[in-house]
Amino acid sequence: MEITTIGLDLAKNVFQVHGVNERGKAVLRKQLKRDQVAPFFANLPPCLIG
Repeated sequence: MEITTIGLDLAKNVFQVHGVNERGKAVLRKQLKRDQVAPFFANLPPCLIG
């Protein structure tokens, strides 16, 4: 699973994360609580986040 781009929907308590590969295929859909966001992104390889 090679994530090249992450879409992040910001909210007050719950964040939606959507990751796609180089072909634009969805490879990650995840719901994170506020305290889970920083550790999640710290463990990802470098990618574009929007």
